[in-house]
Amino acid sequence: MRSNLPAYELATPADLAGALALLAGGAHRPFAGGTDLMVLMEAGKLPRTHYLSIWGLPVLRGVTVSNDAVSIGALTTYSDVLAHPLLAAEFPLLGRAAAETGGVATQNRGTLGGNIANASPAADTPPALLVYDAELELISAGGVRRIPYHRFHTGYKLMDLAPDEIIGSIHLPRGRGGWRQAYRKVGTRRAQAISKVCLAAAASLRQGVIDDIRIAFGSVAPTVVRCRAAEDLLRTRRVDPVVIEAACDAILRDIAPIEDVRSTAVYRRRVAQNLVAEFLHALA
Repeated sequence: MRSNLPAYELATPADLAGALALLAGGAHRPFAGGTDLMVLMEAGKLPRTHYLSIWGLPVLRGVTVSNDAVSIGALTTYSDVLAHPLLAAEFPLLGRAAAETGGVATQNRGTLGGNIANASPAADTPPALLVYDAELELISAGGVRRIPYHRFHTGYKLMDLAPDEIIGSIHLPRGRGGWRQAYRKVGTRRAQAISKVCLAAAASLRQGVIDDIRIAFGSVAPTVVRCRAAEDLLRTRRVDPVVIEAACDAILRDIAPIEDVRSTAVYRRRVAQNLVAEFLHALA
């Protein structure tokens, strides 16, 4: 089944204030790069008929750097992320995730904010954002609010995002120089595949002891997840075979994979444990 294009309305406000006013009216939903929504439209599954294009709003695009943080506009594309030297130097997991997202055409059009708002637990960039303790700036005609990204996804395809709000920007605190970092995506193919399991991880060590650590997964729960139980177990520990085995056991308390067309729950649990073990062995 394909959609009937004339059944849809796409408004194109001239500025952000106009876009937010349309959102406040309740009839329209945002349309950014369209890499997810166009797939739904082609399949005849696009849920609404009134949209507003925010693609042409430059205020929502670009990277701003300060001494203590980096702010990334929600309309910043994967290609923009890959081309930015400071993001590559200080937030390499985000670049790895952007490179894993589709092909060049998708990377040129898909946006970081859209990847978040699509709310898929299999999305490529959210695990990296969790590792980097990202905050989201949400904007509406009524004002601006910021929330930690780890509180944004409240369930499968559910978000702490009001109908009149859009994601304006993503804020990443700086200061992780010297952290050891890893990103792994496991899919059916080596490229342009939806993940079966996706890991982002980072750790700082002091004289061989884990001082701090972040472990996040995609495709193993209704939302992307931070592995708090495993992190708590690993902090202040020296990495050895006993600790690695205990951490792999703890991972199972943090994830809740399902059976679907891409994989089985058993496979996802085993791969998640293997990816964590691989990361910890590299630290050792």
